[in-house]
Amino acid sequence: MKDFSFKDRWQSIRKMKDKEFDLLIIGGGINGAGIARDAASRGMSVALIEARDFASGTSSRSSKLIHGGIRYLENYEFHLVFEALSERAKLFEIAPHLVHPLRFLIPIFNDSRVGMGLMGLGMWLYDALALFETPQPHERLSASEVLNRIPIIRSDRLTGAYEYSDAYMDDDRLVIETLRSANHMGATIANYVQASGVGTLTGGRPSAITAKDTESGESFQIRAQHIVSTVGPWTDELGGSLFKDWKKVLRPTKGIHIVLDRQKFPISRGVVMGAESRIVFVIPRHEMLIIGTTDTDFNSSPLDVVATSDEVKYLLDVFHSYFPGARVTPNDILSSYAGVRPLVNDGASTEGKTSREHSIWSDEHNLTYVAGGKYTTYRLIAEQAVEHVLKYFSFEDQVRFARSKSTEALNPSVLPEHVYRSEIFAPEVMNQSALSMEAAQLLLQRHGGEAFELVRKFDPKFSYWQLEAAHAIMSAMCFHLEDFLMRRTPLFLSDPSHGLNVLDEVALVFQNFLGWSPAETENQKKRVHLRIEREMKWKSAHD
Repeated sequence: MKDFSFKDRWQSIRKMKDKEFDLLIIGGGINGAGIARDAASRGMSVALIEARDFASGTSSRSSKLIHGGIRYLENYEFHLVFEALSERAKLFEIAPHLVHPLRFLIPIFNDSRVGMGLMGLGMWLYDALALFETPQPHERLSASEVLNRIPIIRSDRLTGAYEYSDAYMDDDRLVIETLRSANHMGATIANYVQASGVGTLTGGRPSAITAKDTESGESFQIRAQHIVSTVGPWTDELGGSLFKDWKKVLRPTKGIHIVLDRQKFPISRGVVMGAESRIVFVIPRHEMLIIGTTDTDFNSSPLDVVATSDEVKYLLDVFHSYFPGARVTPNDILSSYAGVRPLVNDGASTEGKTSREHSIWSDEHNLTYVAGGKYTTYRLIAEQAVEHVLKYFSFEDQVRFARSKSTEALNPSVLPEHVYRSEIFAPEVMNQSALSMEAAQLLLQRHGGEAFELVRKFDPKFSYWQLEAAHAIMSAMCFHLEDFLMRRTPLFLSDPSHGLNVLDEVALVFQNFLGWSPAETENQKKRVHLRIEREMKWKSAHD
């Protein structure tokens, strides 16, 4: 795959200054990445800018699920579930290293709002909407079978359960891999470039955006035939900064998650827990257990969103109601994270009833906006957005750009056998590196066949995390330590030290590749410490 390194960022910015593009995308989360890839796959010239790091907003703060949305059945949103299950099947094919099948268990108690009979009908409908193309069909379990599979679950008044298939994912890396693929297809992409105003107006509509490189402080204009906003919870903020007549469209809601050590709390499958009028998941993901999420209205800046001690307590209380013997305390929590859902305001009475359907619309300025939607359907949202945008192009261009290739593999180097049978291929990786068997398997699971390229490309004496750092710098446009720990790897989430135990060795790689001075290296480390403090502030307040 074509390089997507910190060096390419500077080249991209030079190109953005000189060229007029068919499409300019503002926002480097999952929707922006998907649209960039879809448009580039059609042969469109595409530029994408992100004000901070890729996926630094909502797109790295999800429940890490690829799923149809079992709870949407209750609201009769069958079309949404069908779309999501269809896209789930496609993501299994195009990203086997990022999207993994997972069994989910829905325990039923005597006092559960939905009984075994009605839940059984829902399970049949869920499998039917997937056209029965699911990793495994659903199962009906007795109480004793449930306890056999998850011994620490509450046994009091347990009637039974249903188990069904969905998937978990690496959300931040899905964004990065989608952007890498878009870059490979010819898109021009740069992070830390902020849209700061409207540039040239042609016939009353913007044909250029003024952008600022926040690393250098330089401002410049990016010209494009059409502009798309995919800034998620910043949609109203961006719209208000560009146009004085902007009217707010979002109803942002906040969701938090907490993370436990999976070895300490061995739960082998996802668990769907009912909590008041919503669902809270327990999600085994690699070495961690993720518990979430909450759903409350949020009116502050998305930059300010962090978990609070009350929200953490709420999730712990829900978890304890299903796993009373686990005795989890705040000290058992490895990490927490919070995000803002960019829901489009549909006038619903509560945040929980606000639709998760995505919206694509253009305003009188002929800018197109994409907001809302499910992570699972990002590829389809992107396809629909590009089809919408093509209405603003000539008939000849519409014909020329008609065919999307977004169902092709994100990374041609990744073969499922490398991911799922990593122990067979690990010795080959070990022969070319200083990695242990366990580390070689992890590299294969995370990168598939690209793992062989990594050990050939970089210093064979590199430790596992140094290899990951080199890859992030040279192939994932990463040039800040904070971004590496927070989004290119799971270190912040799953490591008890949040990655601080490997910070020095990783910093050496960044220092060597990026030419940092000792002072800059220390400054980067300080930023990591400050970020961890901010994200985990609730814990120090609790102590």
